[in-house]
Amino acid sequence: MVAIGSSRLLFFLFCALVHVVTFTISQPDFFYHLCLSENGNYTTNSPYQANLNSVLSSISSNSEINYGFYNLSAGQGSDKVNAIALCRKDINLDVCRSCVNDSISKLTQLCPYRKESIGWYDNCMLRYSNRDIFHIMDAETSHRYYLCNPNNVSSLDQFNQVLENLLDGLRSKAASGGSLVKFAVGYASAPDFKTLYALVQCTPDLSELECNDCLVSVTGGFFKRCDGKEGVRVVSPSCILRFETFRFYDPAIVDELEPPSSPPSLLSPPPPLLSNNTTIEGNGGNISRTVIIVIVVTAAVLMILTISICIFFRKRNLKEKIIEIIHHCLAPFVKESLQFDIGTIRAATENFSEAKKLGQGGFGAVYKVPKSFDFLEGWQNLVTKL
Repeated sequence: MVAIGSSRLLFFLFCALVHVVTFTISQPDFFYHLCLSENGNYTTNSPYQANLNSVLSSISSNSEINYGFYNLSAGQGSDKVNAIALCRKDINLDVCRSCVNDSISKLTQLCPYRKESIGWYDNCMLRYSNRDIFHIMDAETSHRYYLCNPNNVSSLDQFNQVLENLLDGLRSKAASGGSLVKFAVGYASAPDFKTLYALVQCTPDLSELECNDCLVSVTGGFFKRCDGKEGVRVVSPSCILRFETFRFYDPAIVDELEPPSSPPSLLSPPPPLLSNNTTIEGNGGNISRTVIIVIVVTAAVLMILTISICIFFRKRNLKEKIIEIIHHCLAPFVKESLQFDIGTIRAATENFSEAKKLGQGGFGAVYKVPKSFDFLEGWQNLVTKL
């Protein structure tokens, strides 16, 4: 009998231990919870308790809702119970339902007989009350909780600018969501080669304006409490917000809001054109140079055209005019007057022979000289007798 009694006792203790371990594993502690006393308590076996059990049971057993938002009510008057359960959009449906069931067991255990209570896990929230909570933003700041990352940022102004821009985009996207989902995640490049990840979500029964106002309010709250921190988690009855320098959500389940493309860099103004007098700074100081642009192609075309005209028009008076034009065209290319001794010129023109004479210009008679007399390199050699 003693052996049998001892065996039964050991078996009972083993079962109790398994039950405790299982209960502990399946129902972890809330991230944060509130047992509110403003609306009073209910008593055992009261109509309010019956309505609360009915609502929570309906949420737990509901298999039709597949978007992670439950809002149910039961009862009438002061015994009416309104309940909301909300899962993060980036978790799958099985994890969502498991989280909600854990919340139901945990919240009634932590807040016995309270008519209004709220509990938050990482993946879901459960809330019930005897007052109206549907389509109403809870603006009570005492119902919010802020958890700051212990790590500080090194470039505060730049970090906050990136954070504000990211949250502005996410807030707009979440608030404009439909009546089933108001949720957004995204990322952006942060200072010190880090990436900033953020998540925002509202209960989808809120209007676009109410969702926006809720997220604006909690954003202002964490800038007061956690400014300069690498991460913040904020929970409230109507919206949640989180950002970190590591990815804490599943991008495979939700669409990330990608960072805006970098604005095109401004083009540098074109360098100033070189003026005729350009100052170049070098080792020897400032050197002033006169930039002379000679359009060789244009000059060559001009000469070819002139020669062609001479060949085409063989009249002497026209040739004389052309020779005068050539003389004036050549003058700008010669910096100084070319002067030679009379003996050289006589030899070149065969003593001013009429056979060498091309014509009469405004400066006197013009003579052609052989190419062996290289008076002006690159041009036909001409001599004018003044």
